[in-house]
Amino acid sequence: MKNEHGVGILGLGIFVPEKILTNQDLEKMVDTSDEWIVERTGIRERHIADENTATSDLATHAAEKALAEAGMSPDELDLIIVCTATPDMFFPSVACLVQANLHATKAAAFDLAAGCTGFMYGIATGTQFIRSGFYKKVLVIGAETLTKIMDYTDRNTCVLFGDGAGAVVLGECQSGYGILGLDLGADGTGGDLLKLPAGGSRIPASAESVANRLHFVHMNGNEVFKFAVKVMGETAVKALDNAGLAAGDIDLLIPHQANIRIIQSAAKRLKMPMDKVMVNVDKYGNTSSASIPIALREAIDAGRIKDGDIIVAVGFGAGLTWASCVIKWGKGANTIA
Repeated sequence: MKNEHGVGILGLGIFVPEKILTNQDLEKMVDTSDEWIVERTGIRERHIADENTATSDLATHAAEKALAEAGMSPDELDLIIVCTATPDMFFPSVACLVQANLHATKAAAFDLAAGCTGFMYGIATGTQFIRSGFYKKVLVIGAETLTKIMDYTDRNTCVLFGDGAGAVVLGECQSGYGILGLDLGADGTGGDLLKLPAGGSRIPASAESVANRLHFVHMNGNEVFKFAVKVMGETAVKALDNAGLAAGDIDLLIPHQANIRIIQSAAKRLKMPMDKVMVNVDKYGNTSSASIPIALREAIDAGRIKDGDIIVAVGFGAGLTWASCVIKWGKGANTIA
């Protein structure tokens, strides 16, 4: 039976590791400078997980906070989706590890891989499960420990990424609020532009693959930049069309926090002033699938979102993939428990 209500965010939680790696720290590790990093990326520091912390640990902490804000116990969850490019291991899934940590015994669980776009794909997937009436409460988590797959001899990539997690509980909300529009896309012909080459069935782990540094992120930064600038504006417009809205209706844009120049270009394409764009890439770097929920949490805490606001979240990443989501914010009074 189809759901006659909207689907919205009932609770939101984030978690980042305590340790911070600054640009000054990186100056001592690789041939770079604070000025070079800030000018090209806008990043000043990033949080990094220690050797004893895995993606499932960050995901669990964020999930606990989201559940607490939603006023829910884990046994009320129907489904857990973890969106990540850095799972603890190939299997079991991070989602199953989180399910065990939370004691969410009634929830199905799976991982979703769409690179930095993962969280947006997860939101779309969870929304459809609820809209169809199949599930009532879905936990969507974006979590990454990207610093564990960085080559700290490659100054073009190691300065970009940080670790963190963000989680939302999706459920029914008043009609007209919550997720109003979505757009998803992919272009697999660009897969070679951003990848971790070894460790899978194409190039199994070996002494040679390790020696050739194939277990680290490889990225064609210039091509990814051009792709991102083009696609972010396009996908946002498609999601707005899906919701019956236009760029002028946006109260706050929450873009994937990859690079300040990409964010500025996306805002320009949408003819949006930067004071309507959430930016925190300076504090966290690119946390991949965690970046949008972390930015959303900070925007809420800073008082930049109020009931009735139209929020557009836009992501892009490896695959190549892209996605966007239009939300009419109405947590609390506009939420059906």
